[in-house]
Amino acid sequence: MSGVITASEPSWIAPFTGLSPRQFGKLVTALRREGADPVRKGRPWSLPLEDRVLLVAAYWRTKPHTAAVGTAVRGVEVGR
Repeated sequence: MSGVITASEPSWIAPFTGLSPRQFGKLVTALRREGADPVRKGRPWSLPLEDRVLLVAAYWRTKPHTAAVGTAVRGVEVGR
């Protein structure tokens, strides 16, 4: 399916995470080594670990961090 963001297509990794495909692969390997993808009871994940890592990395890369925003507007009176 075209247009679907997936880690199986290396061209999606760098723009959304800021990591090279090699760095991304090392991250996934480290997470897997630390037990991020164990088999558990209950409903299994529908996305592979690589795609879940891509989504989280894209979120953290594009989300303005609350602490940074707070620092940027420190001293600005809002609504006064």
